[in-house]
Amino acid sequence: MSVVRVFAVLLLSGLLTACVAVAPGSKPAAADFDILGRVLINGEGRAFSSGLRWRHDATGDELWLMSPVGQTLAHIVADTAGAVLTTPDLLEYRERSVENLTRRALGWPLPLGGLRHWIQAVPIPGENPVVSNRDGSGRLQLLEQDGWSIRYSYPDAPGAVLPRRIDLNRSGQQIRLVIDSWRNAEAP
Repeated sequence: MSVVRVFAVLLLSGLLTACVAVAPGSKPAAADFDILGRVLINGEGRAFSSGLRWRHDATGDELWLMSPVGQTLAHIVADTAGAVLTTPDLLEYRERSVENLTRRALGWPLPLGGLRHWIQAVPIPGENPVVSNRDGSGRLQLLEQDGWSIRYSYPDAPGAVLPRRIDLNRSGQQIRLVIDSWRNAEAP
């Protein structure tokens, strides 16, 4: 078998493996992270702010939206089966996606599918960004993808690669995430 044929077979098997690993219409997995921070959301005539803890791993996402004194206002669990939001009085809302769930239960959609990548300052793999600007250190400063415009701010610490603040805008909806700490996170 010639070198070209061996290379073609290896390339084809790699492509087929990649097709199996990512189901059609799904977004590739983001690296694991666990963050503490704050979120502010404006849009559709509503404003919301809270503390935030967000844990993401290969099995899914778990988010806690918290009051200033640490009381859980909403607990969201999302995986391949769908998403569930539980309120402090134990009411449960269920939907197929976090975007639909938060729109129905809270009045605004949270773009979790893209956000799990964007929060780590990387575009959604396989989806070309419309605009992507980087600073002199190669860190993402501006990203336009999936209808969202995302701006990044980083800590002043030398070598910081994970953002401190992310501002997202789309069609009148604004989301600001301020990350106070990255827990058990590896730099992307």
